Amino acid sequence: MKKKYRGVIAVFAVVSIIYVLPVLAVAVNSFKKNTYVKTETFSLPTEESFAGTDNFVKGMTFGNYPFAKSALYSVLITVLSTALILLFASMAAWYIVRVNNLVCKIFYYLCIFSMVVPFQMIMYTLVSTADKLKLNTPFTIPVIYLGVGAGMAIFLFRGFVQTIPIEIEEAAAIDGCSPVKTFFKVVIPMLSPSLISVGILEIMWVWNDYLLPFLVLDITEYRTIPIHIQYLKGSYGTIDLGATMALILVSIIPVIIIYIICQEKIVGGVAAGAVKG
Repeated sequence: MKKKYRGVIAVFAVVSIIYVLPVLAVAVNSFKKNTYVKTETFSLPTEESFAGTDNFVKGMTFGNYPFAKSALYSVLITVLSTALILLFASMAAWYIVRVNNLVCKIFYYLCIFSMVVPFQMIMYTLVSTADKLKLNTPFTIPVIYLGVGAGMAIFLFRGFVQTIPIEIEEAAAIDGCSPVKTFFKVVIPMLSPSLISVGILEIMWVWNDYLLPFLVLDITEYRTIPIHIQYLKGSYGTIDLGATMALILVSIIPVIIIYIICQEKIVGGVAAGAVKG
């Protein structure tokens, strides 16, 4: 290894440790009794402070709203939202690249603009519109996620579609494929690296999102895992930090596992999408 890279590697190693520390703190404190989470936050569990699995049981059975129901709604919203974004954003990006007229260019730049608009600027209007259109259930909120998350997905898909030779699609058309069949039988298989990378990024966003479901859904009836964690409060607003840490750990483990398994695809898909963005 060349000496000039050792300093860079050391810097990134330190940065990586700093980013991992909060996750380790959550994991450690999820096995501590509530009192010791407050007083000995950064110490390892001792025989006196170790709570075993009590925090996990307490967090999943707290209150009158079952944790399993929250987990089901989180999975449902995440799967439906990601599927909608992948399907419609990839189709839009393909159409934008292949038609490439003024309307398509304007639409594309509007999508890019949506990426830089803070969510706080649109959330009040969005909530009002969602109520009027009855988009305030776990089965309909994915439509809102499609609108909010399509900008980045179209940006990434457009760059990747530009790397696909148009001659392949022309050959499919000569063989009798309609535009729809060409997209699903020719373009989609070639988009698979980008589909995986965008899909994982969208899963991480939707799964961990707290604000949009809290604003749109009726939280007395529908709660996702982040909202469920927020309601781990006892009398007078006291919070069981041990149970909270346990549920936070439960919620981040699936995303971490998926990210570790697919990290190479994520980097490769994003890099491919940025080639001609």
